[in-house]
Amino acid sequence: MIQISEVAAKQIAKVKQDENKATATFLRVKVVGGGCSGMSYKLDFDDKKNDGDKVFSQQGVEVVIDTKSYLYLIGSMLDFSGGLNGKGFFITNPNAKKSCGCGTSFAV
Repeated sequence: MIQISEVAAKQIAKVKQDENKATATFLRVKVVGGGCSGMSYKLDFDDKKNDGDKVFSQQGVEVVIDTKSYLYLIGSMLDFSGGLNGKGFFITNPNAKKSCGCGTSFAV
């Protein structure tokens, strides 16, 4: 399961509205190859579910994760930090063994 903080949920709703993504029904979270440490997170709005997708609903936000990405994200927290020194959206992942200096990529 992946957790979504209240702050992240509010920001997801705001971004969805600001980007006029009214037709997108959920947030897709994915792990992709790349970044300094080997893997990165990708967040997109989507409206099509695939066979095997894991679906979570929290704080009024539906999150969908493909099966492969889910294996890397079990127990993670999606959060948001704003302000001048904020990171934006970030994932606290207990499965990550190391991450790059900027915190946008990880390795297991």
